[in-house]
Amino acid sequence: MMAVGVHRSSSPSWPGRGALLIAFAIVATFLIAFLAPVLPWIDVYPGGLILPVADVLTRSINWLVNEADFGLFTFKELTRGFGAVLEAPMLFLKGLLATGFTFEGSDGTTVHVPPLSWLGLIVVFAALGASLGSGRLTAFVTLSFLYVAFIGLWHSTMLTFASIIVAVVIGIATGVVLGIAAHRWRAVERILTPVFDFMQTMPVFAYLVPALMLFGYGPAAAMVVTLIYALPPMARVTSVALSQVNSEVVEFGRMAGCSRRQMMWKVMLPSVRPRVMVGVNQVIMLTLNMVIIASMIGAGGLGFDVWQSLKALRIGQGAEAGISITLVAIVLDRMSQRLAARRPAHSVRRHGHITGTHLLAGAVFFGIVVTVAGIWIPALAQIPENWTVTTGRFWDTIIDWININLYVYIGAVRDAFFIYLLKPFKSFMLSLPWLSVVLVVGVIGFHLGGFRLAILCGFLIAFIAAVGLWEKAMISAYLVGVCVFLSSLIGIPIGIVASGNERVHQVVQVVIDTLQTLPAFVYLIPVIMLFSVGDFSAMIAIVLYAIVPAIRYTDSGIRQVPSNLVEAARAMGCTRGQILRRVQLPLALPDIMLGVNQTLMMGLSMLVITALVGTRDLGQETLIALSKVDPGRGVTAGICVAFIAIAADRLIGAWAERRKRELGLRSAALA
Repeated sequence: MMAVGVHRSSSPSWPGRGALLIAFAIVATFLIAFLAPVLPWIDVYPGGLILPVADVLTRSINWLVNEADFGLFTFKELTRGFGAVLEAPMLFLKGLLATGFTFEGSDGTTVHVPPLSWLGLIVVFAALGASLGSGRLTAFVTLSFLYVAFIGLWHSTMLTFASIIVAVVIGIATGVVLGIAAHRWRAVERILTPVFDFMQTMPVFAYLVPALMLFGYGPAAAMVVTLIYALPPMARVTSVALSQVNSEVVEFGRMAGCSRRQMMWKVMLPSVRPRVMVGVNQVIMLTLNMVIIASMIGAGGLGFDVWQSLKALRIGQGAEAGISITLVAIVLDRMSQRLAARRPAHSVRRHGHITGTHLLAGAVFFGIVVTVAGIWIPALAQIPENWTVTTGRFWDTIIDWININLYVYIGAVRDAFFIYLLKPFKSFMLSLPWLSVVLVVGVIGFHLGGFRLAILCGFLIAFIAAVGLWEKAMISAYLVGVCVFLSSLIGIPIGIVASGNERVHQVVQVVIDTLQTLPAFVYLIPVIMLFSVGDFSAMIAIVLYAIVPAIRYTDSGIRQVPSNLVEAARAMGCTRGQILRRVQLPLALPDIMLGVNQTLMMGLSMLVITALVGTRDLGQETLIALSKVDPGRGVTAGICVAFIAIAADRLIGAWAERRKRELGLRSAALA
């Protein structure tokens, strides 16, 4: 989750300043519209002044790949060597879990060592769930892996697991180190904050081409792209958690004579382990979110199955692979949550008492035995093909039935949304003069955070016009704006209801936890099934993907309203509805708006993926760059998406902080 940088107001505050600034922005906008026929550059950014950022970036990357030389080795050799180091553990795990190992003797004979038995691995995964103390988790893990085995996707699932394990381990280790550095040195934090902002807000497709050029087609490029996307939350969470370590814990470490290194690794980090595990969970989820995109540049696995099915419109097969990814995501999510909730326990061992360690050891022993037995019993080594089933025809039949019987109704809803909502708002956004938008954003920034915030946000928006991508940016803004509005319109009421009813809260939590674990590409499968392609399909996919923060933050914000204020309102005779409208919602509004902010961030992150269903925005620009191997074009479009996200994040964050101060609430550190 993106950190919010709030700029304190550096301008004087006076009564009615907000109304005056709004009036100024309105008058200036009308003046710009009036002068546009006389001064065309006010309305449309002049083509002669467009900055050749894309060309410069393309030439720079080409120079690095083709000409940069350090004497002993070239830059390309350096990146390929780094890629080989990343690939080594991944190739080992792929051999261990999926493909096995082949050794060639001096006489030309070959010996093939099979991978670990599918049955043994299922037992190991089940034992791991049992060791975390949850029978329900154990059952879910077992059923999930039995599903992927008997649906015929065991090999692809293990390939995905091998990639995930390496990416997660590297992401966690690197993130913790960077988080510690940011905590210790303020200068490092100032450098890393904008870098992480770009890493989290720039569409992944934007740096696929540079990754391919630098690391080649294969697992190494996929690993680098995945780490860029999944690493920042680990570093942010680690830094924030360390800054919140109880001072008494630090004093205890000093009294014990701990050195600086011991203080960090043996006192501070263990004390915030549950909080750090939240970052671990985020790394796992974001890594899984990348499996389909990574498969496009050589990662393979379940993501490749989904991608190929989508390209060939084999919806049933794509649904099977998508469900498999979802099950893997939920399994890892639940396991990491259970691990985060555990507390260190010290107890005396009892004779004959079976512990989680004993279960795991027994499961590993069983796995080794059945793997060896698989040499003589092939069904233990690899699940026989005649044991597998497919549900592809089932999903295809459902889609056929829906298209035959409900097409008229679906088409009517789609056309109504397009005619009365999407098309008018799109026309409005495209008609806005670029200078008016820059001016309005700057005025809002000045009102919320002062001169520095106004300059920052105005510059970010002006850059988009200056690189010649204004029209595509406005289409992106229109599509994401509509989706944020609909997500808020649906999600906030659900969050309100969930906050007041514990049973509804529990059901909603299960649903949104499931939605949050789904990789973004998976949302395209039902959308393409039901609505074909176009802006309406993109809107549905974005709303499904981005609605979770609107629900979660609303529910959490209302629940965190101090109970004494609610009791005081009740003692004054307020009804339940009055308490909600006059006490809970006003106090929870900053948290609700931060949920809207995260909905906006997630909507922007879906732009490139929804470009696959026919949108004509910045996401499409990155896809075109990928098809033409034009790294500068893709990176420039990605920078524009990142600038929109950062500007919106700063403005909403500044408003939330200001509102909290007005309400006398303690500012929460956001990560």
